[in-house]
Amino acid sequence: MQEESLYERIGGDEALRQLTDCFYDLVFEHELISRLFKSDKELIKTKQRLFLTQFLGGPELYSDVYGHPRMRARHLPHTITEDDAIAWLQCMSQAVGSLPISKDLKDELFNRFPRTAFFMVNS
Repeated sequence: MQEESLYERIGGDEALRQLTDCFYDLVFEHELISRLFKSDKELIKTKQRLFLTQFLGGPELYSDVYGHPRMRARHLPHTITEDDAIAWLQCMSQAVGSLPISKDLKDELFNRFPRTAFFMVNS
């Protein structure tokens, strides 16, 4: 019997829509990192939701539409500092905290992000 993915355990697409809505409301208003998000907010949210679906063990929706994620390469054109990564993680922590899931699931979900956030630091 296959174990349920984190994607499924947090509530699937509905949870990721809630997470990305909350997260990008915070990011687009953040004084430090809003400069990194200048294109269409709805497109950014859609891409993030597709990526997170795949990142959390759900269907490979991002790869189906955009190819291999290559996240570091896609972020290289942007100057990203450690402070930016920390700010990004603070926004994500608040967004994860808004989900109607258990504290253990919130912790498990949030703990998937720090390594990736700091991997994007390039300056």
